[in-house]
Amino acid sequence: MQGTRLPICCPCSFCSCEPAEAEKEKVRRGHPTVHSETKYVELIVVNDHQLFEQMRQSVVLTSNFAKSVVNLADVMYKEQLNTRIVLVAMETWADGDKIQVQDDLLETLAQLMVYRREGLPEPSDATHLFSGRTFQSTSSGAAYVGGICSLSRGGGVNEYDNMGAMAVTLAQTLGQNLGMMWNKHRSSAGDCKCPDNWLGCIMEDTGFYLPRKFSRCSIDEYNQFLQEGGGSCLFNKPLKLLDPPECGNGFVEAGEECDCGSVQECSRAGGNCCKKCTLTHDAMCSDGLCCRRCKYEPRGVSCREAVNECDIAETCTGDSSQCPPNLHKLDGYYCDQEQGRCYGGRCKTRDRQCQALWGHAAADRFCYEKLNVEGTERGNCGRKGSGWVQCNKQDVLCGFLLCVNISGAPRMGDLGGDINSVTFYHQGKELDCRGGHVQLADGSDLSYVEDGTACGPNMLCLDHRCLPASTFNFSTCPGSGARRICSHHGVCSNEGKCICQPDWTGKDCSIHNPLPTSSPTGETERYKGPSGTNIIIGSIAGAVLVAAIVLGGTGWGFKNIRRGRYDPTQQGAV
Repeated sequence: MQGTRLPICCPCSFCSCEPAEAEKEKVRRGHPTVHSETKYVELIVVNDHQLFEQMRQSVVLTSNFAKSVVNLADVMYKEQLNTRIVLVAMETWADGDKIQVQDDLLETLAQLMVYRREGLPEPSDATHLFSGRTFQSTSSGAAYVGGICSLSRGGGVNEYDNMGAMAVTLAQTLGQNLGMMWNKHRSSAGDCKCPDNWLGCIMEDTGFYLPRKFSRCSIDEYNQFLQEGGGSCLFNKPLKLLDPPECGNGFVEAGEECDCGSVQECSRAGGNCCKKCTLTHDAMCSDGLCCRRCKYEPRGVSCREAVNECDIAETCTGDSSQCPPNLHKLDGYYCDQEQGRCYGGRCKTRDRQCQALWGHAAADRFCYEKLNVEGTERGNCGRKGSGWVQCNKQDVLCGFLLCVNISGAPRMGDLGGDINSVTFYHQGKELDCRGGHVQLADGSDLSYVEDGTACGPNMLCLDHRCLPASTFNFSTCPGSGARRICSHHGVCSNEGKCICQPDWTGKDCSIHNPLPTSSPTGETERYKGPSGTNIIIGSIAGAVLVAAIVLGGTGWGFKNIRRGRYDPTQQGAV
């Protein structure tokens, strides 16, 4: 998209008027990635009154049952996804439900999210309801796809069954929170084979036994979700668990200096620095991406690389064994060779959205100009009642998503009706313009250009409108002067805080504090500072983090895990 670059000196206070900082030397330990780093899902479980009734009206039995379900799911995640499911809080509604647990799974899920925001003081990455009700659905669970870390979408509902079956349902609904889709579309296309033909795979809806394995497709989708900037809350190690402190569980809790885990785990890592949850002589630490040979890594050592253009690389602080929180750039930074904008940790362009949904590029601008002003099924700016809304001329790039060469089924969701295909001849070229209405289970339509996508010079899409950046609810980071965000020595994060280049420190990155030029092993790395001339720093009202494979939908768990796959009188384990 030509002409969308901000002027080097613009009238807003968050533009930079100087070139980016020259490359800096930065010490480096290795190549940690979001895939190799252990992730932690901090989970709150809410047990409804019906489950309490199923457990003979015993809070202790209900709690123990729920803990066992979580532990079984944790084993699957730990072994295959390098991800721990950590129970940080639990609530049992012994005196009656605190929300209306309805026959409709989606209604119950929506009410659970309201209760989470208004009634649960404990922070978590996800909140899941364990219900004793039999829902009027072919599904045994429902969850918001890609909703992890979101206060309004990080949750799921799981229907009661025996311990092993419910653990599989929890693995599925948490998988959906983590960006996994059901395997059926890719399996039917022949590109998603399950490695366990007998038991099946976790994100499948077929089989007669309780699955234990994630398919390669599910693992790839989870990795892609992380690579696209999702799951930023998963990288902090929990400091408080539901159960009382216990030496040997791998988590540093009250009264402990360290905890390298079981005897076997300590023998693999950390045992030389930590004995019986006490640091050995002269040891500073025993674990963490910023701990090496029982000592803190120096300030500036890379501990987490950026996963995409909109992410921020993290470095050790020099006074902690843990890598800093996983942050991304504040909305508005240019990306994809200045064709898109960072939004919620992702680079938003029409091309990327078409690739994610259909596997092909976006159509020519002329297609949007001709079709989206029609206000018909093949081109519009949304629905109004039973009809379609015409796009205003200036909003055509924020309306119905038009791509090229698409056919067959979308990569996610279900196609409603047929693919609309129109061909135009313009300036001696044949232009292919195609689109389709794709919906997820909750009725969410994936067929429109996403909020945060650039639609003109200093313009962004929001609710099918192309709006000037100046109309948005902008925030900014501190700087050493007007138009000097982070003093040109750092990048502004989604928390509104400066992440400084290695040789700079302070809230506004204005204090020069040079690093050693090399590590003790002599390893060095060239550091490229962020450009200070290409940002619009904005927090767009109503923004929701939507990963490329997510797009705000709702996922479902399938009841055939329960029906006919085991003896319901048995308390089988996964």
